Amino acid sequence: MDVRIGVTHSPKEIGLEMPDGTDPDALKTTVDEVLAAGGTLWLTDRKGRQVGVPAEKVAYVEVGRPDDRRIGFGG
Repeated sequence: MDVRIGVTHSPKEIGLEMPDGTDPDALKTTVDEVLAAGGTLWLTDRKGRQVGVPAEKVAYVEVGRPDDRRIGFGG
């Protein structure tokens, strides 16, 4: 599963490949809780790297499978 995080005032987004078996609903619940509390969103990718983004800087979080991406024109 891939997670992309948009950061305010930055044209780039943070992309993470999550470990196999990550529950998307549990991940969304965690994101909701952190954003509501105003803390730092910490996620660990499949290689064990940790990424932290302050809640006030999160513009959006996109959760999906890697094969959901489309390249080129058309649908």
